[in-house]
Amino acid sequence: MRRAKVKEYMTRDVATVSPDETVGEVSKLVVESDGHNGFPVTDGRTVVGFVSARDLLRADPDAPLFTVMTDDIIVAHPDMNVTDAARVILRSGIQKLPVVDDAGNLVGIISNTDVVRSQIERATPEKVGKLMRTLEEIHDVTLTEERRTVALADLVPTQARVYADELEGRHYELKRGLAEPLVVIDNGGTLVLADGHHRVMAAARADVDEMDAYVIVLGEPVDLGMQKTARKEGLESIDDIEVVDYARHPLVETTKRFQN
Repeated sequence: MRRAKVKEYMTRDVATVSPDETVGEVSKLVVESDGHNGFPVTDGRTVVGFVSARDLLRADPDAPLFTVMTDDIIVAHPDMNVTDAARVILRSGIQKLPVVDDAGNLVGIISNTDVVRSQIERATPEKVGKLMRTLEEIHDVTLTEERRTVALADLVPTQARVYADELEGRHYELKRGLAEPLVVIDNGGTLVLADGHHRVMAAARADVDEMDAYVIVLGEPVDLGMQKTARKEGLESIDDIEVVDYARHPLVETTKRFQN
């Protein structure tokens, strides 16, 4: 598989601050910004440092930024592999890496969130490919793959229950744009949900009506085993999926009895 580059996932529109601004001015920017916990410090287009909320916390509000910023900074190059950037982020503990070109000019920024998103976008196509090969082998049918936005109300689930504690994690991913696309099979116009039941239920709870999906389109209708199972369990829409509180799951109750 082709290795993704930093330039494919970095944010190009980067908010920056000047080394001559005061701690108080930049602290106000952090408070008023949408999720910023620090800024690259630039002189013109050249990166000269990075300032985090922690750097600002106990500093004199009137102090110039260059007195508190970190000037020994780690940067990425736009042609760097995302996996290499991920290693730097993981090992350094830095959440965001400024991205500079060969002349040292700031061209973007890549965060740990961007890295996670890149890995998700690599994993889902592999999952789709395996499912397509399985369907071809079992049903001897021609398949195509599409990327679509699907309405949750149109999905036929194939999983009878999801767990409440996992829905919290999926909700977190949805809020931060990290939700993996669904995997759906278009079987003669019926949209069968093959993968992503927890994501769908988390989205429904958040009043989300549509989600991104990889859709496997069957060349002709097929009597899928997963649809047979869904019919036996009375699954016609996502409203039929049961949300189970894992704390009351039978296996957990059994474990408690053993412990007692």
